Amino acid sequence: MVASPAAVESTRRFGLLRRSPSFGLLFFATAGSGIGTYLAAIALTLDIYARTDSGIWVAVLLIADFLPIVLVGLLLGPLFDRLSRRRLMIASDLTRVAVFAALPFVDSPIAIVGLAAVAGVATGFFRPAAYAGLPNLVPDDELTNANSLLQTVENAAWMVGPVLGGVMVSVWSPSVPYAVNAVTFLVSAALVARIGESQLRSQESLTSGHWRDVADGVRLVLSALPLRTVLVVWSIVLVGSAAVNVAEVFFVQDNLGAGDIGFGLIIGASGAGLVIGSFLAAPALGKVGLRRHYAGSIALMAIGWGGAALSPSIWIAVPFVIGGSAGNGAAIICNQILVQRGAPDRFRGRALATIMSTNYVVIGLGMGATGLVLSWYSARWVMVAAAAVFGLGAVTALVATRWLPVASTEDDHLLEAYGEAAAGELIPRNALASTPQVAVDPLPSVPGRDGTAASGLERIAVLLEEIEQRREKELRGGVRRDVRSAGGSER
Repeated sequence: MVASPAAVESTRRFGLLRRSPSFGLLFFATAGSGIGTYLAAIALTLDIYARTDSGIWVAVLLIADFLPIVLVGLLLGPLFDRLSRRRLMIASDLTRVAVFAALPFVDSPIAIVGLAAVAGVATGFFRPAAYAGLPNLVPDDELTNANSLLQTVENAAWMVGPVLGGVMVSVWSPSVPYAVNAVTFLVSAALVARIGESQLRSQESLTSGHWRDVADGVRLVLSALPLRTVLVVWSIVLVGSAAVNVAEVFFVQDNLGAGDIGFGLIIGASGAGLVIGSFLAAPALGKVGLRRHYAGSIALMAIGWGGAALSPSIWIAVPFVIGGSAGNGAAIICNQILVQRGAPDRFRGRALATIMSTNYVVIGLGMGATGLVLSWYSARWVMVAAAAVFGLGAVTALVATRWLPVASTEDDHLLEAYGEAAAGELIPRNALASTPQVAVDPLPSVPGRDGTAASGLERIAVLLEEIEQRREKELRGGVRRDVRSAGGSER
């Protein structure tokens, strides 16, 4: 029997776990800790609700979970570039081991919320450090596949974890998922510890003082076209996502009359769609290019959730939800590529942290606003409005990425050039030269036609030429090494 082309392609993609062992370690660490995190999240919610029977306490728990991530990203982003990303990830895992090992012995709601906040701080360090270091673990041409696989396993954990957590709490008690989660973080720390210290970083960061570094991270996000694109486009999309997250339970129960089982179906369909979208993003990007894939994925969100909002029954809504969530999963991969390629390694951690924190702020405000709107309008119309917001996001993505070719294999070079150009504007060359702790060559000045420093498109063009020349030189060096090896083997 001959394997199908799709099966061969899938096997080749998963072969990255073998081709890049360090990425394989990060992949399995993410898988284990992700499942543990989501099963513990549902356990925390059920635990605090059972102890207090209060929606206010549940809201406080959710705020304690994501607010530290916002603060870490906005105030401590430069640490992801200055400190060892590997050590930050290990410290984050071990902190969460301690938190979930202590939770079974805690009775006070205040103590539970406090420990959840500590776990939130740790999570705020782990994810940006992992995604900032990811491009250094795999070859350049495998980065899209690596992001796709890592996001797929995270989405799968999001789909499976809450179900396992609910079963464990109903059969035993919240203490069991807490203990399981502690073990998953311990395993994650052990796996991350096996990654080489230098493998998560390719360039040493330059520091001009902590708060100036924080400001530089914000300036880079606002000035580098790839990063600004993500900031603007995804902020619009997240307004729609916030509305869907709040309104869907009312939509399923009040408008569709599907009850708790129907809500579970919608949540499961959302998780399945995210897994499908993130897994298929890598081959789709290779075929249609980043620009069309980004705008098309968000347009799929609009079509999917719009169709679900107008559906007369749960069974018609579920396929639309899968499609809309698949668009979400695919668009997230585009975000990651834009940020990872568009921010040089010495600035990537703070750029990722800034964008992630902004995302949490937008979705938090969006959820609050949706809660107010639902008191005036039907959940169905809130869902329709969310689909319209996704449509606006798709149009914005198409306009905001007009500097990208429609379909090109040179997207990566262009993203890197824009990122380097923006980073080069942050700190003048003479300031770099006077800073002894910088271990990486600063971005060279690019002369213009009149002998002055070039800027804008000319600077981008020259940087692209330099990148191409460097790649050609590396390729010629590899060919010469192969010829010499072949000659030696013949003798």
